[in-house]
Amino acid sequence: MATAGKVIKCKAAVAWEAGKPLSIEEVEVAPPQAMEVRLKILYTALCHTDVYFWEAKGQTPVFPRIFGHEAGGIVESVGEGVTELSPGDHVLPVFTGECGDCQHCLSEESNLCDLLRINTDRGAMIGDGQTRFTARGGQPVYHFLGTSTFSEYTVVHVGCVAKIHPAAPLDKVCVLSCGISTGFGASVNVAKPPKGCTVAIFGLGAVGLAAMEGARISGASRIIGVDLNPAKFEQAKKFGCTDFVNPKDYDKPVQEVIIEMTNGGVDRSVECTGNAAAMISAFECVHDGWGVAVLVGVAGKDAAFKTHPTNFLNERTLRGTFFGNYKPRTDLPGVVDMYINKELELEKFITHSVPFSEINTAFDLMLSGESLRCIIRMED
Repeated sequence: MATAGKVIKCKAAVAWEAGKPLSIEEVEVAPPQAMEVRLKILYTALCHTDVYFWEAKGQTPVFPRIFGHEAGGIVESVGEGVTELSPGDHVLPVFTGECGDCQHCLSEESNLCDLLRINTDRGAMIGDGQTRFTARGGQPVYHFLGTSTFSEYTVVHVGCVAKIHPAAPLDKVCVLSCGISTGFGASVNVAKPPKGCTVAIFGLGAVGLAAMEGARISGASRIIGVDLNPAKFEQAKKFGCTDFVNPKDYDKPVQEVIIEMTNGGVDRSVECTGNAAAMISAFECVHDGWGVAVLVGVAGKDAAFKTHPTNFLNERTLRGTFFGNYKPRTDLPGVVDMYINKELELEKFITHSVPFSEINTAFDLMLSGESLRCIIRMED
């Protein structure tokens, strides 16, 4: 492409301060360095993780910053040493990576790459510690999760880019680069619910509903949704929810409620809240002898998980998962193929769509709880 090797000027949504509306302005995007690729982002979605770090209430603030990590785009140019991607390839940038060489990447059991696993504090490229974004007056703008997709162009490490089938519509499959794959994989790859089993899903946001969809596709006969907001039940029915439990409606622990509902406990549970009490409930509500609970949510740094050891001795299993146990480059193209082959439905996760100029509306929709996923159209 004519822009290869040159600085590109484009629009980006820059967060200058915590919690303040993003400012759409011109930035300069440097060419990719060794083992990096520069992407033209066509569609990006807003994930709750973007909002959490934009609010910067519980972590070290890094500003100015370009957020965004759920997206689909096209390779504009590649840096030195990149052989697996070419300009024009359709891709999904991913917040975690797969270097292909570390002990985790070489293991069939792990997707926790030593080199490229998620780092929320890093605001620069891993290769040289520099940013690829420059704003007005030559001020560096920091990256987010190695992706920074709230920009018309971005630079990403090659290990964090999944090449996908060009027939896949990027305005739909972009949601697979984070939340939907995380929840769906937690069910199908980790909980592995047997056909006809009972499943409880804690937290009915986008990730929880994706876990529910995984349970439905796996053939679960009964799916219990657990959430503090009763308005979420109607929407959850589209994802296979058969029962709804609001812990606030009972004067006893919700795990006891579920055990009574299911004659001893559910076969599988998936927790998608990040609340330690919900994690304990998700574990203690599974059936003894064979029950498996999977933790997806990210708890606060001071959180503690407390349960009696007898719960393990009675043959309950507790598992954790990261990004649904998918290796980004190896496995994500196959999930996209599931969508192409109509084995996975994504449209019902996408509740809103806005042009790039209205990106702050996407934040409003998520903060008010109205949206699951809002697609931001970069070229509008």
